[in-house]
Amino acid sequence: MSQPDVLIVGGGIGGLALALSCHQAGIPARVFEAAPEILPLGVGINLLPHAMRELSELGLQPALAAKCIETRELAFYSRHGQFIYKEPRGRHAGYDWPQLSIHRADLHEVILAAVRARLGKDSVRLGHRVTRIDQDSNGVTLHFDAAEPARGKVAIGCDGIHSAVRRQLFPGEGAPKYSGVNMWRCVVRWPAYLGGDTMVSTGWMTVGKTVIYPVRPPDASGRPLINWVAEIERPEAVRQDWTGRGRLSDLMPAFAGLKFDWLDITGMMESTEEILEYPMVDRDPLERWTFGRITLLGDAAHPMYPRGSNGAGQAIVDARFLTGQIRKLGASAQALEAYEKVRGPATAKVVLTNRSDPPDAILREVWTRSGGQRFERIDDVISKAELQAISDRYKKVAGFDRETLKSMPSFV
Repeated sequence: MSQPDVLIVGGGIGGLALALSCHQAGIPARVFEAAPEILPLGVGINLLPHAMRELSELGLQPALAAKCIETRELAFYSRHGQFIYKEPRGRHAGYDWPQLSIHRADLHEVILAAVRARLGKDSVRLGHRVTRIDQDSNGVTLHFDAAEPARGKVAIGCDGIHSAVRRQLFPGEGAPKYSGVNMWRCVVRWPAYLGGDTMVSTGWMTVGKTVIYPVRPPDASGRPLINWVAEIERPEAVRQDWTGRGRLSDLMPAFAGLKFDWLDITGMMESTEEILEYPMVDRDPLERWTFGRITLLGDAAHPMYPRGSNGAGQAIVDARFLTGQIRKLGASAQALEAYEKVRGPATAKVVLTNRSDPPDAILREVWTRSGGQRFERIDDVISKAELQAISDRYKKVAGFDRETLKSMPSFV
């Protein structure tokens, strides 16, 4: 590849999706990743229909389908195991695209393999930690701590919540904001539950909330790989490190005795060998994230609470929309401004809604109205129409209500 037009800082989900999208549009691009090697990091992730629309247009759906679970429904239960609400998801809800639950490492592997196959092995350069970005009227120059500078027309910071590019643009911003909730995220082989393709959320964060879903098909023993997340309100945040190790004792006794007819949650937790801990954090929406020929994308631009299965999806949509603007306006400051003009307000709404009224507000409402006690009938606590309204509002804010998504023209 000769000098690329688009220099992508960060080889995560958003950066790689941008590289693939640029290639599809005939725009030369290259990815610069700080890590010296690609490791299988993270745990489970959900790809909602708006993300799958974009990944399908990139031809990735068959490869992803081989490694994931297609989610059939989302269900909510009280801390006592009492049913609250459920709804079909993805194609089971009439969408043209599925909702997929997948291990983040599997998702990253599929996208990275596609980038290297289509753009060439040199398209993702590892061990390139950006120290500074300069720009002039003709382009940008990336400077690295241990490599020669790279020249291009625009630079896109896709380097996550602790973005080096964002630090250059906002040097005094400080650390992400702690929500008052800590999370423990893990995967474990465990027997299937509720048909083997249901995403479940239980309890509430005051006393302990869980999110549970399968992310890999069953192994030889017949057990799928289950992702579980435990969330609880705590006055102090744990360390902000996606690979930070947690202890089972940190979760107890809040999550002790959670054994429902269809799933022994406590037993599943106790059988997990490696527990990752992380505080639930985000940042206030920015008034702008584009400065001339430099812009931000994904968590670098709009980190959000993981309360709507939406972080990766919004990064993927960013990548596709940005590519469309570069295709129309060239790799220019004008294209980056056009991208921010649309995606800035859209993602700000998601960030703020994830704080106040995400899908798990269903659990909050039931917990508050029932006082955390058992109930005879869920209809005595809250109506099904109210519960569905919470879910439907979020779909509109996040950009994946069915009719809007179906009628929306392709971004690229």
